[in-house]
Amino acid sequence: MSTGWIVLSFAIYLSVMVLVGVYSLKQNNSSEDYFLGGRRLNGLVAALSAQASDMSGWLLMGLPGSIYALGTGQIWIAVGLFIGTVLNWIFIATRLRRYTIRANNAVTLPQYLENRFHDKKRGLLLVSSLAIMVFFLVYTASALAAGGQLFTTVFHIDYKISLTIGAIVILTYTLLGGFTAVCDTDFIQGTVMLVALLAVPIAAYAILNGDLTAATTINAQYLNPLYDGGEKITFVSVLSQLAWGLGYCGMPHILVRFMAVKSDRELNKAKSIGIIWVALSLFFACVIGVIGRAFLTQDLVADGESERVFMYMIIKVFTEHMNAPIIAGIFLCGILAAIMSTADSQLLVTASSVTEDLYMGFFRRKQSDAKMVWFSRIVVIVVAFIAYFIALDPNSSIMGLVSDAWAGLGAAFGPTVLLSLYWKRTNTQGAIAGISIGALTVIFWDYLPLFGGQTAGSATGVYSLLIGFFLSLVAIIVVSLCTKAPDREVLEEFEDVRAGRV
Repeated sequence: MSTGWIVLSFAIYLSVMVLVGVYSLKQNNSSEDYFLGGRRLNGLVAALSAQASDMSGWLLMGLPGSIYALGTGQIWIAVGLFIGTVLNWIFIATRLRRYTIRANNAVTLPQYLENRFHDKKRGLLLVSSLAIMVFFLVYTASALAAGGQLFTTVFHIDYKISLTIGAIVILTYTLLGGFTAVCDTDFIQGTVMLVALLAVPIAAYAILNGDLTAATTINAQYLNPLYDGGEKITFVSVLSQLAWGLGYCGMPHILVRFMAVKSDRELNKAKSIGIIWVALSLFFACVIGVIGRAFLTQDLVADGESERVFMYMIIKVFTEHMNAPIIAGIFLCGILAAIMSTADSQLLVTASSVTEDLYMGFFRRKQSDAKMVWFSRIVVIVVAFIAYFIALDPNSSIMGLVSDAWAGLGAAFGPTVLLSLYWKRTNTQGAIAGISIGALTVIFWDYLPLFGGQTAGSATGVYSLLIGFFLSLVAIIVVSLCTKAPDREVLEEFEDVRAGRV
């Protein structure tokens, strides 16, 4: 009977997501509508959409799972992400929105960079589009893998079947509604995520009567944030975890929300909402890991299921202790919401890069708006299909996949976006060098086992984003200073944006 109520909750929730896509279908009359919602986003939707698409299943599975397994020494990732979120809203959001409008009404991040630097040879467009495709395929695969794990845990069905169900639903409403559907569903999903994050650990804590001593039986320092896995945490480990915050200014699926807001006034409203949402979400995601260690009797680490701690907590609280399976189903949908809110955005950003940047940018084939929207949908299907095959391994680590993709995007685009907005001497050559060096550094650091069979990341313990971001920043500055300064027209545009003349 409990499973029946949970199935009903999932069926209703997934149906609502698809209906939103159907409703949004009529609003897509051009590629700008499909990829940017016609710049009609209000502050509330922008805030929840940006943060929901940012956090993904990682927030409800990866982060609680790492804290459950190793202790509160893993909270420094959350601290870094919170700092990064605040700085992103304050220093990037408004100026980027203005600059994308001033830079010939750019629809995608690669378009913005090309227009910002007046790159006539289109090298910047090519490099940035390729970086997005490579790392977003990995990122999308992480979301699909999280969905597969969710359905497997809840319904005890084969992982591949679970993966297929989640992929089909996400693909359906993304295909139909485009950016508008993605943002509207993200708003719903962000709300469901926050309610689940707040309610479940509070309920579990009440059942425990506030007693968390069971968590410390794993190791005496489990609740000490200066220890990681029972060992005193190193400076390198703390620095690497804090470095996650650097990725924010280079995440295309977050930055595109800033570009789509209809006014600076709405964007200012979104800042406060977004910052409060992420502060609460990150804090309670960490709490879930700690309470889960005390609340659950089975050892999920030994079973290789530490990333499923939140799922097991929901099931135990609302089916065993409260006999409210319908509530369990709703909160399990919160995890599904986190997964879907990121996967849909990743699909759309990757498709926009292929359609708007590569296809239109290089082939320059004149097509009607209707044909371009349909071509975009075909690209979404292809991207989803490739990501699906990457995610087929049931042992895929959500934390590992997200970590690699986050590092690649953050190192490639973070310094370039930051300097494009705040240093007028940045030029095309510098931007190309920064994106290339940042992306290649992460690939070298995370994927090439050149150190006794280990990658540089495994051998040193240093997060690739930290290294890639720094080298990319240096490359932009050095190459820009060693090559021709930007033209007068480029400098005038920069001054217009800085002065708010947009």
